[in-house]
Amino acid sequence: MDLAQAQAMVATMADMQEHHNRNVHPLWRDQDYAYYRAVWVECAELLDHFGWKWWKLQRPDLDQVKLEIVDIWHFGLSDLMRGGALDGSVAEMLHATASAPDGAPSAGGEAFRLAVEDLAASTLGGRRFAMEPFVAVLSSLPLPLDELFRMYVGKNVLNNFRQEHGYKTGQYRKLWQGREDNEHLVELLMALDCPPEEMPLRLYDHLSDRYAAS
Repeated sequence: MDLAQAQAMVATMADMQEHHNRNVHPLWRDQDYAYYRAVWVECAELLDHFGWKWWKLQRPDLDQVKLEIVDIWHFGLSDLMRGGALDGSVAEMLHATASAPDGAPSAGGEAFRLAVEDLAASTLGGRRFAMEPFVAVLSSLPLPLDELFRMYVGKNVLNNFRQEHGYKTGQYRKLWQGREDNEHLVELLMALDCPPEEMPLRLYDHLSDRYAAS
């Protein structure tokens, strides 16, 4: 992947985030939403999926860990966009994760846990999202940009699906056939084989079919 591709991915994600945020509120930039608070709460949820309890056996659920990182990126990206901080350096920093080695976190995952805690601490300390600790989380897992992009597209489509099926009014059912919608999303993403530009519509259709069947 070259830098131009990374820049295109960031631009695409920003466009999708703008669309989603406008669905939540047309004037979302003026609402003082506490994106920083959402980020550190998601960090705690992420660690629960990864495992941190020394008094019981826990195995990382890496699919759910990655989805939590994508959730963090939704809020972080929104904060960058609102603050006018979405510049060329963002794509450059994310592009660096493209060379991250494959595999699971080393040394029992402690470096990853510390990176997540650094992100939460940075976000709470400045009440703003910062790219450096977020990129450290991506690199320590690892979660390279191309995978982040694919999963972001998937979760963005799911978020829009939730909004359009009554998420704000309480009508939306998050459990389908005994499983959370996030689990269905992972399964559908793994099976989806289509050009990137077709992914949002195709994925939305598959989610609609499963939701209706539940």
